[in-house]
Amino acid sequence: MTKLSAALALALTLNGCASVSTLNASKEGAPLIYSGTRLDWYSLNGGCCPVDRFGVEPPSYPALDLPGSLLLDTLLLPLAIAAELGIGLVVHGGL
Repeated sequence: MTKLSAALALALTLNGCASVSTLNASKEGAPLIYSGTRLDWYSLNGGCCPVDRFGVEPPSYPALDLPGSLLLDTLLLPLAIAAELGIGLVVHGGL
């Protein structure tokens, strides 16, 4: 039964996580801090025009996406705060 539940949850979220979608949108003036969680909450409460506010459509199942977005937004919080403050982060990889 758990494999079926996991497969169903994966199939329902294939259209993308709200956090990833909002961070990829690059809409001027869109919220960055907890953006995916805010988009899910906005759509669950019947907010109109999410594209105008967040730059993307909400996920098809925002209630299912909300816990994952909350976790990802929390993990990305330091980067979101830095971006909101206008601090450029340069990351170099390799040797």
